Amino acid sequence: MPSSSLGLLLRLVHQHWTQAVEAALDEAGYGDIRPPHANVFTFARPEGIQVSELTKLARVRKQTMTQAVEELERLGYVERRPDPNDRRGRLVFLTEKGQGVRPIAMAAGRRVDESWAALTSQQQMEDLRTALRRLLEQLQ
Repeated sequence: MPSSSLGLLLRLVHQHWTQAVEAALDEAGYGDIRPPHANVFTFARPEGIQVSELTKLARVRKQTMTQAVEELERLGYVERRPDPNDRRGRLVFLTEKGQGVRPIAMAAGRRVDESWAALTSQQQMEDLRTALRRLLEQLQ
């Protein structure tokens, strides 16, 4: 391992997780989904969500989120509709096609969790989750 930098370690582990989810999505026929799209699928709500709210939840720039939403709209995974509570606003909704993505990604993520627990231990994985949750709570 070239470095013990926490940032580097987190990035490399995240890449491993992302690659496993991408492979599962590709196998299921969703090969056109890219990592930046994950923020939309993760935070989309059944009642719709504005791009500005997606941006805040995902902690990305508005331009990045807008681009992801536009790409997913062209691919048929999301649609934007007028926001009934805001004349100028538009809400992002998952289409039927888009709703099929989340269960596959979640199942792939669970398989990664299980494989990592087999390489370490269930307790170590739970400790890692707890530590990361605590850290995120303090950072917010």
